[in-house]
Amino acid sequence: MSRKSTLRGKVIGEPVEIDGRPLLKLLFEYQPGIVEQVRRLPGRQWNRVIRSWTLPDNRVYREQFGLPPSVAETMKLQSLSELNREAMKRFHEALILKSYSQNTIRTYRNEFFQLLKTLKNYHIDSLDPSRLKDYFLYCMQDLGLKENAMHSRINAVKFYFETVLHREKFMFDIPRPKKPSLLPKVIPIADVARLFEKTPNLKHCTMLKLVYGMGLRVSEIVALKVRDIDTKSMQVFIERAKGKKDRYVNLPYSIVDQLRAYYKAYQPKVYLFEGQYGGAYSDRTVQQVFSDALKRAKIRHPGGIHALRHSYATHLLEAGTDIRFIQELLGHTSIKTTLRYTHVARHNINQIISPLDKL
Repeated sequence: MSRKSTLRGKVIGEPVEIDGRPLLKLLFEYQPGIVEQVRRLPGRQWNRVIRSWTLPDNRVYREQFGLPPSVAETMKLQSLSELNREAMKRFHEALILKSYSQNTIRTYRNEFFQLLKTLKNYHIDSLDPSRLKDYFLYCMQDLGLKENAMHSRINAVKFYFETVLHREKFMFDIPRPKKPSLLPKVIPIADVARLFEKTPNLKHCTMLKLVYGMGLRVSEIVALKVRDIDTKSMQVFIERAKGKKDRYVNLPYSIVDQLRAYYKAYQPKVYLFEGQYGGAYSDRTVQQVFSDALKRAKIRHPGGIHALRHSYATHLLEAGTDIRFIQELLGHTSIKTTLRYTHVARHNINQIISPLDKL
């Protein structure tokens, strides 16, 4: 029993390995209330092989279930000085208490770990803004970190000093690198149509059409459940998306017949798109589906599946849809994020007449 622990006295987490993947098997007496709580846990999947709910075996869930750190995590922590190990522990606990997403926790921990590893036996709490400036210069000049990577590292360090240590405005005088102003990568409508035509697999084709037809993030398509789709109201419920926000999007009429054919053929139980052994598809698998479709359609595009979401927004804008409606459909908090698509939409640009044509 030393490797098992209870969460709130109701659920037991047990480390297991399935197909080479480390997971936490959840054991509990069946009660509707407990099942609903389990279904709200990020990353949970129903595994048909062991007929049980599972979670990723990571530090976050190991701490929630009272399990000891994994061997890999223990070795990583042991590479830090004893003083800075305590700093990492406080840092991680604060991220959990803030209820940050697993992706954010993982990113912040990795960025903070890089600083602690560089410091060796120097206690991080002794750093002042001047020394931090030197460290960030080292990251840019010696390590060659780009702007986006630098912002992630600065955010992680800022979180420690200002949230964990409560040193207000500790990094106020540390400048941030200016982010490049990159336009969203958009796929032309004709190429999107060819992408679907060259995807004969019913599941994959339906998946790609829904990503484009509703402007979904990859994390949203894999989390989509059968119960979230209402063909009567022609709306789809997107639960706890980025920023932990719920929203509704419109279900395209043209996908209904194909969606019904897909459901009849695959009979998904919980998630609309389930893996071979049940549970949600992984983000990586969906990205690979998109990449393979691009190759079959002979479309050269440097971005990932998020390009379909960009294309959805841009094509709506080109069709004359109000930018505020697009903001709501995409789930953007700020209109500034949505306004990026005005720079790539061509319906207004093409209507501009050059002064030369008026001579």
